[in-house]
Amino acid sequence: MTIARTALFSLLAMIPLAGGLIACSPLTAINALSSSSTSRVTPDLAYGPLPRQKLDVYAPKVHSGPVPVVVFFYGGNWVSGERKDYAFVGHALASRGYLAIIADYRLYPEVHYQEILQDAARAVAWAAMEAGRYGGDTTRLFVMGHSAGAYNAAMVALDPSLLARHGMHPQDLRGWIGLAGPYDFLPIENPTTRPVFFFPDTPASSQPVNHVTANAPPALLIAPLPGNDKLVDPQRNTGGLAAALRAQQRPVTEEYLDGVSHTTLVASLASPLRMLAPTLDRVSAFIDQLSRLPAAKESHDTQALQQQTQSPAQAATNTAL
Repeated sequence: MTIARTALFSLLAMIPLAGGLIACSPLTAINALSSSSTSRVTPDLAYGPLPRQKLDVYAPKVHSGPVPVVVFFYGGNWVSGERKDYAFVGHALASRGYLAIIADYRLYPEVHYQEILQDAARAVAWAAMEAGRYGGDTTRLFVMGHSAGAYNAAMVALDPSLLARHGMHPQDLRGWIGLAGPYDFLPIENPTTRPVFFFPDTPASSQPVNHVTANAPPALLIAPLPGNDKLVDPQRNTGGLAAALRAQQRPVTEEYLDGVSHTTLVASLASPLRMLAPTLDRVSAFIDQLSRLPAAKESHDTQALQQQTQSPAQAATNTAL
């Protein structure tokens, strides 16, 4: 066994497969082992006046023109997380030719979920206004997140009131991507999460599944196979939201990947861990397909994307759910 392979297995052992948050040391190790040779980073840009309203921009070093823009929100139960720990996501997306924006946002107990979502929308609005300065094409704007960050992305994409504060609409997004996200989780069982959402008086409007309309942008929803995610039920959350979108005849690609847990799903974006699951390939296929379409055609033609990005085995899994 080579030294590199030994180091890789040691890294995998450090990641708590049933944990809600990758600990700092595994994230540091993932970032240290991830390739950054194709990225140019512009750190510490302010999208608002507050200390946690900061973001980092990851641009591909080589590109022939303006590139798609992806705003990514990390998870952490809305109580923890730092954008620098998810540099591997920025490098991964930039390696596929996208301008990646990794944004911090305020956390509980400083704020509750409404202010967290306001920060998320503000970061997306910043991207729409400023990403062009860093090589991004703001007409091809995507929002993406993992776990709690996928919730943030979902709400920005589905609740028009959030972007409306900035003169935007969810239809300004070319699409959105959720990795192992909680989209329908009432009543709240996690004691850490309860105060973020004013439990037991959590409003139904806090749930992404309740904001699905006929105007929702195209979605890519990826989760571990049911049984492999001990924190967020893929059937209820990913499956339920996908069903709600289909009921509104909205384009949605729904995938369940084997070999990953709630935590390692996002870790599989990192260059040394991509053998775990084709997560980055699925994300890239979604972005590339929608980026090639004129804005007026993106929703009409996304069914073709669903057929291209799902293997027969995955399609069978989706049908079973």
